[in-house]
Amino acid sequence: MNKWSVYIVQCSDGSYYCGISKDVTQRVATHNSGRGAKYTKSRRPVVLRYVEEVGSVGQALKREREVKGYSRKKKESLFKGE
Repeated sequence: MNKWSVYIVQCSDGSYYCGISKDVTQRVATHNSGRGAKYTKSRRPVVLRYVEEVGSVGQALKREREVKGYSRKKKESLFKGE
């Protein structure tokens, strides 16, 4: 069974989108096909920048909320492992 993950993609306009998935590779492909989130649909292609495995869907939703509240600089520090 796949664990849930929190991920961040960088959109073509330089913005970041944070989401959760059990299969991040497939989810990024879905975003790039135009069938992902409304936000990423007009900002394709997206590039995966960060993945964090968290376990349950509840943990993933909680961590997603936390990461979405981060500043741009703090999100970028996640990419660098800081």
